[in-house]
Amino acid sequence: MTTKTVVEAKGLTKKHADKTVVNSIQFEVYQGECFGILGPNGAGKSSTMKMMYGSNQITAGDLYILGLNMKQSARQIKSRIGVIPQSDGLDTDFTVLENLLLYASFHGIDRVQASHRADDLLRLMRLDEYSTSPVENLSAGMRRRLAIARGMINQPEVLFLDEPTVGLDPQARTWIWSFLKKIKEEMGTVVMTTHYMEEAEQICDRVAIMDKGRIIAIGKPSELVYNHIGSQVVEFDVKDSDVNYYLNRLSTNNFHYQVIRNQVNVHLSADQDAKNVLNIISGRKVTMRTPTLSDVFLKLAGHDLRDEPL
Repeated sequence: MTTKTVVEAKGLTKKHADKTVVNSIQFEVYQGECFGILGPNGAGKSSTMKMMYGSNQITAGDLYILGLNMKQSARQIKSRIGVIPQSDGLDTDFTVLENLLLYASFHGIDRVQASHRADDLLRLMRLDEYSTSPVENLSAGMRRRLAIARGMINQPEVLFLDEPTVGLDPQARTWIWSFLKKIKEEMGTVVMTTHYMEEAEQICDRVAIMDKGRIIAIGKPSELVYNHIGSQVVEFDVKDSDVNYYLNRLSTNNFHYQVIRNQVNVHLSADQDAKNVLNIISGRKVTMRTPTLSDVFLKLAGHDLRDEPL
């Protein structure tokens, strides 16, 4: 069975003035998968997303969506995709239902069909009882659900979400995770950016990790964890005065590790025994755990704070 490519980037580049924020990246997104783009602030993930849904012009390289070149067929592409940007952009002068009908009119959907689709989407997003409410009266989670409904009004073949749960409480975030899994199964392809590693592990079939405008790793979350971290992590706190002593002992015994402030994370491969680490180290809060995508992210992109998300 041949896998159909619905998004393909070739040497995709974006510059703002003299600064290159996306630097000649290449990737493919396949039909029916959820593809996540991860990265610290300033990595270039939102700039990449904006090029994919036609909000940012491409500086160099090529980008194909549904087999069409974004440089040549932007309008046709926009009619076939759904977009949920990081800022919901809802019109607070209108009600919940009116926001959907207005957006449907931008896609040339006739009023009767738009009304039916809007009603169905509001029920799906559990917003039907708020259809006549002003948008400004909605909670943050409800506004996000409305933004997702708006992005689906044209029945898109690919759904693009930029930080879909940013700023939401855990309950709203979990609800949207479940919804996005269902949408992927029923509708098809989802492309999203996120800085929540747990979110990416929960939803995404494959992820690309970006840093400083480049893709530094790409693959299934479980494969990235196994290939870059291993099968187990031993973490322990250590005093500044003792760090070099323990790092030297770990290195001598061929253990890989990462130091995050006063914590050392030892990454164990499948053929290494955690007991051997425990014989070397001593310290406060010694923990053995299963590695996660967060470990991969911290190893590849680092843990320093970044400014100016792009």
